[in-house]
Amino acid sequence: MNKKKPSSRQTALNCLLRWHEGHSFAETLVDRECSRAQLSTADRHLVQALVFGVLRNRTWLDHVIDSLRQGRLDLEMRLILQLGLCQLFLLGMADHAAVYETVNLAPSRLRGLVNAILRNALRREKAILAEREKLPLPVLYSTPAWLVERWTQQTDRETTRDLLRWNNTTPRLYVRANPLIPMNGLPAALTPLDRAPGWFSVEGPLPLEDIQAGSLYVADPSTRYAIDLLAPRPGEEILDACAAPGGKAAAIIAATGGKAHLTATDLHEHRLPTLQENLDRQGSSTVKTAQADWSLPCPPEWERHFDAVLLDVPCSNTGVIQRRVDVRWRVTPAEIRRLAALQKTILENASRAVKPGGRLVYSTCSIDAEEDGLLVRDFLRNHPEWTLKEEKLILPHQEKSDGAYAALLICA
Repeated sequence: MNKKKPSSRQTALNCLLRWHEGHSFAETLVDRECSRAQLSTADRHLVQALVFGVLRNRTWLDHVIDSLRQGRLDLEMRLILQLGLCQLFLLGMADHAAVYETVNLAPSRLRGLVNAILRNALRREKAILAEREKLPLPVLYSTPAWLVERWTQQTDRETTRDLLRWNNTTPRLYVRANPLIPMNGLPAALTPLDRAPGWFSVEGPLPLEDIQAGSLYVADPSTRYAIDLLAPRPGEEILDACAAPGGKAAAIIAATGGKAHLTATDLHEHRLPTLQENLDRQGSSTVKTAQADWSLPCPPEWERHFDAVLLDVPCSNTGVIQRRVDVRWRVTPAEIRRLAALQKTILENASRAVKPGGRLVYSTCSIDAEEDGLLVRDFLRNHPEWTLKEEKLILPHQEKSDGAYAALLICA
């Protein structure tokens, strides 16, 4: 007898149960569980909307659940209720369908309880939504209190509120045109970005043919700032030290008309074939790739060898919480301290690869000062031969993109 395939809502519940085990990222789980359930494209989109909706709003959803139900709930029961409330209050689904499908997720003995709680939520909908805007920011925007406080100290309360609101919206998809492989006409799904020439917002189906041909590359416009600061020139020896999957390396080659001598390295040797494949597709087949661990001293053959170094270091990803929904639940103050120590070591070692008179761009997709401006200034205090020429902090809600940081350093 064939086993019945799980529904989209059951698949979403399975994703959330696995996520709470703490081993996999949300997007990985959605892809894996949807493939396992052999779901259609439409059902996959529903699963993603449900899982991401719950993870973006879990503190508020728990607050609502606790106001409707006194007493302890096990994890599965709480997740079922989170899914139901997400459909009713966040995704705008029809009440009867949301309640009926959610009730069917529960064990038979608990279906009456789920039905009662969701019906009670509907009766109290106006009061629940009216109260929402008055809640503390960590509850309203479902972000750990320590992170909200940290951002408030680094910026101000209004900036933090705007950032939190942005993080809970659905991200857009962007692509960068590759001047080395021009498109045969602009795909209908693309809308040019006035603020970023050569970049497009994807408003419909992803133009896969142009991506496979290398004419387009999926990337966020925030990545352009690091390349702009680096200002690569034809004929220069350039190092992209943390290069995989290759988007910035390809952008360097494109910016020089294919005439830079680029070396692209990555810590993980198993990522090099994908890096090379992506660069080949983008018309950047002359790039040399190699494994390198920049937490170790600079290899002697690379000391003082490069005109320019791009150093896009591993970071906390606090600038891309809108896109990577579970970052907020994974990052901790201790993890930021650990990463900052690693970043400092990588910067120390990679800086030795720059020729006198050369330049280095240090970049992250974090917006945390400990990983960005404070770290760069600490490096400069210990290295008077280096000068900070320019820096850029991209706050995502202001740029309508991912968040990022980039600093241009010049070696005497």
